[in-house]
Amino acid sequence: MSASAPTIDVRRADTRPHTRIDWLDSRHSFSFGRHYDPTNVGHGLLLVSNDDRVRAGTGFSTHPHQDMEIITWVLSGRLEHKDSEGNHGEIYPGLAQRMSAGTGIWHSEMNPSPGEDVHFVQMWVLPDTERIDPGYEQLDINGELDKGGLQPIASGQGHDAAIGIRQRDAVLWGGRLRAGEVVSVPDGRHVHLFVAQGAAALEGAGDLAEGDAARLTGAGSPTLTAGPAGAEVLIWVTA
Repeated sequence: MSASAPTIDVRRADTRPHTRIDWLDSRHSFSFGRHYDPTNVGHGLLLVSNDDRVRAGTGFSTHPHQDMEIITWVLSGRLEHKDSEGNHGEIYPGLAQRMSAGTGIWHSEMNPSPGEDVHFVQMWVLPDTERIDPGYEQLDINGELDKGGLQPIASGQGHDAAIGIRQRDAVLWGGRLRAGEVVSVPDGRHVHLFVAQGAAALEGAGDLAEGDAARLTGAGSPTLTAGPAGAEVLIWVTA
């Protein structure tokens, strides 16, 4: 059998499923909660990518997870994390956080600010081993991001200066690209490129605005050029 043809599938921000209630404004890249579409349940090992804005003094009360690697990346504001393993802290821009749900973990995610919304992206990937002990890790990688280009944020392949995840076939790359900066998108079987802030142009696909995503399947390593105001991008490369 021949391999499938390379594809770049652009998904615009305003086409994503949208959850909006009094304290939460969330757009989902894939099926999530009541937004179920059997044709949109993930890309490679990435099953969830939620772009969340949570109002001041509110948030997600304690709830459970199991057998999932959950990575949280804050874009602005702060997010307070508490879990049943005794972990407690505030996540801020540039502090990568990973929670391995494993056999089961309960956690809450609240906006501790009295007046500022928190904007973050939460992403879930399948682990390569089920029923592991729950785990937690956080790491400030602002210094790495300041170097420019793409830097590993979360990796199952042992990259330096990245939080570890229990999935050997997945790496999350991120970049705070300056105006006009050009990078090469990492090559992989399944690549999910999300423009978290700003805008960029992707070779072979054209302009991507804030909140837009591109799903690459066997598409090689096209160039990505940041727009005139720069761009913050999150790029998953998975099997």
